[in-house]
Amino acid sequence: MNQVADELLARIRRDGSINGQIIKVDRFLNHMVDPMLMTRLGAELASRFADSDIDKVITAESSGIMIAQALAGHLGVPFIYAKKKRPLTMGDFFAASSYSFTKQESTTLYVSREVILPGERLLFADDFFAVGSTYKAIEQIIEQAEASLIGAAVIINKSQRRDIEAILTLAELTT
Repeated sequence: MNQVADELLARIRRDGSINGQIIKVDRFLNHMVDPMLMTRLGAELASRFADSDIDKVITAESSGIMIAQALAGHLGVPFIYAKKKRPLTMGDFFAASSYSFTKQESTTLYVSREVILPGERLLFADDFFAVGSTYKAIEQIIEQAEASLIGAAVIINKSQRRDIEAILTLAELTT
């Protein structure tokens, strides 16, 4: 583990909790947010994609927004968040369905056709990667846009997937 991973693990143990697959981080990551910690997490993840020629970072509303913004800021690119409700101002759009195991509900994610252009290279960002439902929906939206998904960067990877860049994995949290 690196310094940022050590800091995150210490913070989870101090201000959060780990109960099997449930990792409670709402006092510093996804309900109340420590912006300085988020900046350091974003810098670490950005360093892993520094040579990937990313055009935009993309996430889903709402818990992924903070890490997407920090990551995009360090990469020097805009970020997009897929909306869970389509506003009246969104004319043409891409859409895909996602199921949240945390909230036990299915939702449709919407992205305006104005913000993803064909051929663009996008990086997915989120706070957690569990079973990949949000990732799959974003993947479908990017495919509809005829753009490319370059990779995934998350704070905590709870899955066994090795192609997801993460600060911490569930295995590191439970050892």
